[in-house]
Amino acid sequence: MTRRPLARRMAAIAVSTAALTALAAPAEAATTAPAAAVDYATWQQDCGRVMSEALPYIQSRAAAGAGEKQAIVLDVDNTTLETDFGFQFPQPANRPVLKVAQYAQDHGVALIFVTARPGLLHWPTSYNLEHDGYRVTDLRVRGLIDLFKDVAAYKTAQRADIERQGYTIIANIGNSASDLSGGHAERTFKLPDYDGQLS
Repeated sequence: MTRRPLARRMAAIAVSTAALTALAAPAEAATTAPAAAVDYATWQQDCGRVMSEALPYIQSRAAAGAGEKQAIVLDVDNTTLETDFGFQFPQPANRPVLKVAQYAQDHGVALIFVTARPGLLHWPTSYNLEHDGYRVTDLRVRGLIDLFKDVAAYKTAQRADIERQGYTIIANIGNSASDLSGGHAERTFKLPDYDGQLS
């Protein structure tokens, strides 16, 4: 049996990842037609603006957290990865978020990713994040039963569980209200989703 070249296998993973990510998006996003295409440069500028507020806070909080088990919780699609702009696999990192995450991880803060992606995408997602420079302490994906639950409730429950493991969640970063609602984080930082145009 001949083995497909690595490039073809990675391309197949990219297509599968994109298709399953689209299926995993909250149902309400599918019913809202985007008003206009989002410009990449504007998105990056807007993400940079939010992360320029997050960085000094995380610098200060990490410095004051001696003896604390600190974590940042991050969403994946259009937060840590350029899902709607990176049409290849691995998808590129969202550079403003990566810069903040790398500061945090270099100063002892755990990076825990909580995504609405289904469990089938655990390995390619983890690989993609690590490839781009994120140190993945933990990656939470939805199991079969979770796929039928409200995304916000699922993500809130994951953060509560992270706290039960002894972490203080100093920041929660995402681009959707469902990423950030429900508490269990000292601060939240919302990236743009342009009224649901970005998943």
